[in-house]
Amino acid sequence: MKLPTFQKFTTKLMVLGCLGLSSPVTAQDLPIEKIKSQIEAYKKDVRGPYHRIKWYCDDGTMREPKDPCPDNIGGIQHASLKTDVEKLGNDHHIYFSNILAQNENEAFWDEAHNNSRLKQYQLVKFLQNADDGWIYRRGQFYRGAMQSEDEQNWGLEFYEWLLKSNQRTNGHFFLLKQSLTDIPHSGDTNLAQKMRSESKVLGNEVPSFMKLRIKIHGNPEKRDIASVKDYVSKHSSTLSENEKKEFNTLINTMEDYYKPLDIKDIKNLTNKLSSTHKSKITELLNAYSENASAKEQISALGSVLMYIRKHFDALSSAKDKLYALDISNKIEKTVFQTSQEWQPSHLRDMLEKIDYLSYIAAATGLIELWEYDKANHDLTLYKDKNHLTIAELNDVLGTSRSIVEWSAGMVKAVYSETVETYSQFEPKAYGFIDDRIRSSIALDLGNSVAILGKYISEKSSIKNEVIGVSKPATIRGLNPGYAYGELVVVEGSIENIDFSKDKIYVFNRPPSGLKPVAGIMTVSEGNLVSHVQLLARNLGVPNAALSQGNLDDLAKYNGKKVFYAVSTKGNVILKTEKQMTSEEKALFSKVERSTNKITVPVDRIQLDQTDILNMREVDASDSGKLCGPKAANLSQLKHMFPDHVVEGFVIPFGIFRKHLDNPMKGQNMTYWEYLKQTYQECENMKKANKTENEVEAYQFSRLSVLRTAIINMDLNRDFIAQLREHFKKAFNKPIGETPVFLRSDTNMEDLKEFTGAGLNLTLFNVLTEKNIIDGIKQVWASPYMERSLKWRQKYLLNPEYVFPSILVIPGVNVDYSGVVVTTGINAGGKDDLTIAFSKGAGGAVDGQSAETRMVASHSNQLLSPSREPSFLSLPKTGGTKREYTTFEAPILSEKNMQSVRDMVAQVRKKMPEQTGSDYRGPYDMEMGFKDDKLWLFQIRPFVENKKASSSEYLKSITPKIDYKQHVDLNSKI
Repeated sequence: MKLPTFQKFTTKLMVLGCLGLSSPVTAQDLPIEKIKSQIEAYKKDVRGPYHRIKWYCDDGTMREPKDPCPDNIGGIQHASLKTDVEKLGNDHHIYFSNILAQNENEAFWDEAHNNSRLKQYQLVKFLQNADDGWIYRRGQFYRGAMQSEDEQNWGLEFYEWLLKSNQRTNGHFFLLKQSLTDIPHSGDTNLAQKMRSESKVLGNEVPSFMKLRIKIHGNPEKRDIASVKDYVSKHSSTLSENEKKEFNTLINTMEDYYKPLDIKDIKNLTNKLSSTHKSKITELLNAYSENASAKEQISALGSVLMYIRKHFDALSSAKDKLYALDISNKIEKTVFQTSQEWQPSHLRDMLEKIDYLSYIAAATGLIELWEYDKANHDLTLYKDKNHLTIAELNDVLGTSRSIVEWSAGMVKAVYSETVETYSQFEPKAYGFIDDRIRSSIALDLGNSVAILGKYISEKSSIKNEVIGVSKPATIRGLNPGYAYGELVVVEGSIENIDFSKDKIYVFNRPPSGLKPVAGIMTVSEGNLVSHVQLLARNLGVPNAALSQGNLDDLAKYNGKKVFYAVSTKGNVILKTEKQMTSEEKALFSKVERSTNKITVPVDRIQLDQTDILNMREVDASDSGKLCGPKAANLSQLKHMFPDHVVEGFVIPFGIFRKHLDNPMKGQNMTYWEYLKQTYQECENMKKANKTENEVEAYQFSRLSVLRTAIINMDLNRDFIAQLREHFKKAFNKPIGETPVFLRSDTNMEDLKEFTGAGLNLTLFNVLTEKNIIDGIKQVWASPYMERSLKWRQKYLLNPEYVFPSILVIPGVNVDYSGVVVTTGINAGGKDDLTIAFSKGAGGAVDGQSAETRMVASHSNQLLSPSREPSFLSLPKTGGTKREYTTFEAPILSEKNMQSVRDMVAQVRKKMPEQTGSDYRGPYDMEMGFKDDKLWLFQIRPFVENKKASSSEYLKSITPKIDYKQHVDLNSKI
């Protein structure tokens, strides 16, 4: 049977960096240890990061503190920063300053760096609240360092400049609202953040207060004020005078925070509006009453929030927009507080609350308006009905879970890049995103969805059994499978994690270059068809999505041995080793696990083909003979759809094999002899009963030497001559004038039972002859990278017989690109399509938070919108450029989706006809759009793990559900 294949993009920053990628700051760029030392020094310094007080005059001059600017010139007084603080900004774009006055508006908005400076200002303020002043611990008392009036004036002037231009603010509604809670402009402060920070400090100082502190942090309510007062009264004799003062401060903050909405204050702001929208907002506000129920108050205020959201761009002036945003923030705060008072007792009421809070999420910018429109059908299924089926309730639950995930995803999309940078030298920065989510309506929406999930689980018998998790209903399985091993809960960055094949990992987001693991659970699933997800699905690696709260709950089990299973229906089991049944223990016998491995056929390979081949000379039948399946099948697509596939050529296996017969530098043998000697010694070690780890360590060490030697080898002159000739033939230009992709394509990927997606190297948009030659050697060496070796060795019986070919094609600077799987995955039927697209090149394959849809013949369902803030474009000058985007419009149009449907229909018909293949299963395709034209990049069979789907154990834990069962909406919840 001949099998198609698919492309893999590997977009590691280390590779893209050498190609000219403009990327965010990484650990390699920053002097991490030096910054850590500076932070500790500033905390102890009486002036913190400040240097001295100066007058800054309007004519550009500076004066000493006692020599103010002349009246006819004017100016302001504030502290300057220490030289090394300024150097961090100049050299690394790291800004610790909390002084706004005299910042240039455009520099502070920092559009070229994804608004980094504004976000850093917000993050620094958070750290000041969360860590006793942070670097301003003592400097905050430095008299004259900052003038509040000057800061207020600057804030007002900044927003008047910023909000004048819709072009500047388009797509940034959520960021604008968030920034207004931190940048002084009207005397307001971020009381919610202050309340959480003060309670956290007291929780750390007074252990018996911790339980109440957790309540304030996770489920705040007005009645918490009375609880804190009661606590202080009961523990007065054991509290120190300083602790009593801190409790009084907390109580005052809470009382300020929970002051009822002053509707007169809101109406006064509304009266300042100069536009025609003033009367409509006033009319909507008139529907609000302090004496109404919580539901009625939220309904009335939600209408105001949504009106402002929908008409924001139409407001006539910058001042009107600022007033509208302030109105929105004040109302949002009240809705957040009031929602805690809405306690549904019946199913209908809970569905109604989730519907209302999802509406508020859209109105406050947590999700986009078009996303809410897509979700609205499922959210309102309860209306005008007395019963819903289990199937319908599951639809509501799935959509409402999605709203929570999309909301959290918006916060992460906006702030993660800044938080990740700061977390390298200040771990407390990770708390910023959680703080923002907890201060939004997403908090109570998530709690409500968890209650609904628990109710539906009980009704339908889909029950998660997860140790130590307070809300197990928020966990959902993605890929079926089971695993046993040490649980590793990664609460911070995954950048320096050394992944092990015997461990189960819980993290926020899977890395694009994940090494073999036993199981994974992720807060951000990326998308269903990324390389990591496809590998997990192909290899039976259990995979589930969970909430940030779930991850926090599991942290206490970090380092413990656990059993983990995901059923084909998506219910999840996670238990300790002691809780495992005898049946579960038997799953991990050596006999059971050894049956997973397969042998790669190498008898058909033709290593005597040592000439470059044009894609028009190759087809699918050459896969595994002359080249890998990627080159063979893209060439096949070129024959079938010539106008939708670029020109290109193939460097076959034989050219790589020929180079291995050259003498290896530093060794008294050829590359081939060195490779054979390595594997022979591995066999000898196995016969000598050396441990698997000892054999693996020896092999990796030897192959690391080989990889380095291949990267530094000299290419044969006749091959370089061929290379130059084929550039002219394929692209009508000499080498060095057309940027190309160098795509690794081995004989050990896209197999019937092993996908190998993303294991080897692809280089993007390489231009110069030197970089192309160096890139070819890097691609040849990539199958010997540790990650690639480990995946092959875990699942293949003969991983040493790997031969790379290379597909050389020009890049298409697509508007967006992604993956299409020609069947439903976790949603839809076998004839539907699962598609995931992101902006730019290499979309969706590398774990991006892509726009994912289930596409049927006449409809489509949004499974998740994009939450990827950046993308790669392909300049004509070579390399890649990182650009930024927002989410106010969908990526794919209806026209695009119809183009995909039409192409898939042709592929399903033509591929078997023209290749003679008996394969009739679903395909895994990659494609992109440029100016609405569809371009094909690859195709391969979609491979799922049959062992997981047929496992008797997984069948035994999969509940039998009566989806037609009716549930009374008036039943108690």
